[in-house]
Amino acid sequence: MADPARRALLSDIGGTNARFAFVTGERMGPIETLAVGDYPEFDRALAAFLGRHRNGRPISGAVLAVAGSVEASRSILTNSGWVIDASRLEKAFDLPSVRVVNDFKALAWSLPHLAPSDLFAVGGDKQAAAAPAVVLGPGTGLGLACLVPRPRDPLVVTTEAGHTTLPGANAREDAVIAHLRGCFGHVSVERALSGPGLVNLYQSLAAIDHLSVPPRKPSQITEAALRGSCPASREALDMFCAMLGTVAGNAALTFGARGGVYIGGGIAPRISEYLARSQFRARFEAKGRFQAYVAAIPSWVIMHPDPAFVGLQRLANHEAEQ
Repeated sequence: MADPARRALLSDIGGTNARFAFVTGERMGPIETLAVGDYPEFDRALAAFLGRHRNGRPISGAVLAVAGSVEASRSILTNSGWVIDASRLEKAFDLPSVRVVNDFKALAWSLPHLAPSDLFAVGGDKQAAAAPAVVLGPGTGLGLACLVPRPRDPLVVTTEAGHTTLPGANAREDAVIAHLRGCFGHVSVERALSGPGLVNLYQSLAAIDHLSVPPRKPSQITEAALRGSCPASREALDMFCAMLGTVAGNAALTFGARGGVYIGGGIAPRISEYLARSQFRARFEAKGRFQAYVAAIPSWVIMHPDPAFVGLQRLANHEAEQ
């Protein structure tokens, strides 16, 4: 049971936005979003939020989820360069404790607490009880974590799966990867499975086919694909969904994730129905001799608007109970 008087600071810090909220006991306050590009460093963004909302009231601690690897309670965000350092923040903002975790650790902690209405099912059977579950998600980058259920103390394995090598499953994808290799050298998963990755797919397909296409942002590619107004955008989104299925199926096998595979991030909820009609699930299950094993594993898109804060709240309560 959470202490009803305990007021903790929560933050979900991505490559594009940093979001902040206070949680008091079990009550979550409003979530405020600040654009990362508006602040040269994280400390200034935090100061801006606290300046508006601290109101002289004590803060019992902070749990910050960051889109990057965490070493010794410190992280340098991969896609923005912000430095989040727990010990420095404790001193600068007079906070009793600051915990910095990978953002997909927070997402993994949310999984047991998401309601059926928070999820959009995309194939598979029933989840196995007390089995590992995987959450991955394309956004500004791509993150992935595995939740291993344990009584009172779940184990979460965070990863840098977004920087593993992108696999191709057919000649067309191989051609796109070869083009991207000429641009980047190593072609990581998030070079295709992220917002910027969708742009990479779009531009690569146009270059391979010698097409002249207008510059488009990820949201514009998605919109054009859904409208059917641009063949290159449509093929890029189709390839994005298919590749996501391959990577998600690989993760299911790697972790034995019979507890299910959850797709988070900022992109999938906007295209959930398109994803369900795409090659996502066929590619998820295309694992040769282990096709039947993977076919039984359910997959969902997380539709909850703020799942990281669901996990952060659980983490904050867990910290208070230790």
